[in-house]
Amino acid sequence: MRYELYYWPGIQGRGEFVRLALEESGADYVDVARLRGRGQGVAAMLRFLDGEGGERPPFAPPFLKAGRLVIGHTANILHYLGPRLGLVSNAEATRVWAHQLQLTVTDFVAEIHDVHHPIASSLYYHQQKSEARRRAKHFTGERLPKFLGYFEQVLAANSAGRGYTIGRALSYVDLSLFQLIAGLRYAFPNTMKRQARRTAGLLALHDKVAARPNIAAYLASERRIAFNQDGIFRHYPELDG
Repeated sequence: MRYELYYWPGIQGRGEFVRLALEESGADYVDVARLRGRGQGVAAMLRFLDGEGGERPPFAPPFLKAGRLVIGHTANILHYLGPRLGLVSNAEATRVWAHQLQLTVTDFVAEIHDVHHPIASSLYYHQQKSEARRRAKHFTGERLPKFLGYFEQVLAANSAGRGYTIGRALSYVDLSLFQLIAGLRYAFPNTMKRQARRTAGLLALHDKVAARPNIAAYLASERRIAFNQDGIFRHYPELDG
């Protein structure tokens, strides 16, 4: 099957968690909003959102077309793709556990975004800088350590997992944790340095994922969009105390 991924072309954002799964598995996919040509690119994605999505339209990107299915929300997309791409077991208990972990990643990503946009996404950062500074203090001091500590606990509990979160093999959750660590290192380098001793398992997992052949090739390619100041992970020095 050829998958069609719909997401904004200039940022990694929430779509990157899906891209990593597709790239690791060597799936046949097209990043629709990055296509060039008349009627292609973002225009094609917006048309889909404006009515071409049929009776079950997605609310917002990312969404995935898989044959006749249209699947929205990052965690939901990965829940669907996981067993089909060999990135999670078919066993129900394992699939539900992976989905639970991915939903926790989703919660964490929302909090990361809201550090630099604590009031409204429709406002620019400079319009909410004072609120962002206050939010950042609580995030870096309380929320970030809590989330990372939880995922460290999950890694440690999977005693036979060879450094992975679920079972003995790589899962889409491991790919998502790689993306979290990479993004947090970009956005909050000082904070992440202070957390290094408490997040040894996650840092090792990050390096392990980065060294996988398909992921390494993807990271070195033009398909991997660089972190920037328009995405979820943004580096504002004043927020990284």
